[in-house]
Amino acid sequence: MSIDLSAARWFKSSFSANQEACVEAAHLSSGEIGVRDSKDPTGPTLIFGPTDWDAFLTGLRSGTLGRP
Repeated sequence: MSIDLSAARWFKSSFSANQEACVEAAHLSSGEIGVRDSKDPTGPTLIFGPTDWDAFLTGLRSGTLGRP
Protein backbone atom coordinates (compact mmCIF):
# COMPACT_ATOMS: atom_id res chain seq x y z
CA MET A 1 0.00 0.00 0.00
CA SER A 2 1.33 3.42 -0.91
CA ILE A 3 0.21 6.58 0.85
CA ASP A 4 0.91 10.01 -0.60
CA LEU A 5 2.75 12.04 2.04
CA SER A 6 3.53 15.05 -0.16
CA ALA A 7 0.80 17.23 1.40
CA ALA A 8 1.41 16.08 4.98
CA ARG A 9 1.97 18.84 7.53
CA TRP A 10 4.51 17.44 9.97
CA PHE A 11 4.83 18.64 13.55
CA LYS A 12 6.92 17.88 16.62
CA SER A 13 5.76 17.71 20.20
CA SER A 14 5.91 20.99 22.08
CA PHE A 15 8.09 19.10 24.60
CA SER A 16 10.78 18.73 21.91
CA ALA A 17 11.73 22.42 22.03
CA ASN A 18 14.62 22.89 19.59
CA GLN A 19 16.01 19.38 19.85
CA GLU A 20 16.96 17.69 16.60
CA ALA A 21 16.59 14.05 17.66
CA CYS A 22 12.80 13.90 17.60
CA VAL A 23 9.94 12.20 15.91
CA GLU A 24 7.42 14.10 13.82
CA ALA A 25 3.78 13.25 13.27
CA ALA A 26 1.22 14.25 10.66
CA HIS A 27 -2.54 13.80 10.45
CA LEU A 28 -3.03 12.44 6.93
CA SER A 29 -5.97 13.13 4.63
CA SER A 30 -6.79 9.40 4.76
CA GLY A 31 -7.52 9.75 8.50
CA GLU A 32 -4.35 7.91 9.44
CA ILE A 33 -1.35 9.28 11.31
CA GLY A 34 2.18 9.26 9.96
CA VAL A 35 5.26 9.19 12.19
CA ARG A 36 8.84 9.73 11.02
CA ASP A 37 12.32 10.54 12.31
CA SER A 38 12.91 14.30 12.14
CA LYS A 39 16.58 13.71 11.23
CA ASP A 40 15.57 11.64 8.17
CA PRO A 41 12.43 13.23 6.69
CA THR A 42 12.75 11.28 3.44
CA GLY A 43 13.26 7.99 5.28
CA PRO A 44 10.62 5.46 6.26
CA THR A 45 7.31 6.55 7.77
CA LEU A 46 5.18 4.52 10.16
CA ILE A 47 1.45 4.74 9.49
CA PHE A 48 -1.07 4.25 12.29
CA GLY A 49 -4.83 3.98 12.12
CA PRO A 50 -6.78 6.37 14.37
CA THR A 51 -7.69 3.69 16.92
CA ASP A 52 -4.10 2.48 17.26
CA TRP A 53 -2.81 6.05 17.51
CA ASP A 54 -5.33 6.90 20.24
CA ALA A 55 -4.33 3.76 22.17
CA PHE A 56 -0.66 4.72 21.85
CA LEU A 57 -1.28 8.24 23.16
CA THR A 58 -3.42 6.91 26.00
CA GLY A 59 -0.62 4.54 26.97
CA LEU A 60 1.93 7.35 26.94
CA ARG A 61 -0.23 9.62 29.06
CA SER A 62 -1.03 6.92 31.60
CA GLY A 63 2.58 5.76 31.87
CA THR A 64 1.81 2.17 30.86
CA LEU A 65 4.24 2.27 27.94
CA GLY A 66 7.32 2.85 30.09
CA ARG A 67 10.27 0.51 30.11
CA PRO A 68 10.09 -2.45 32.51
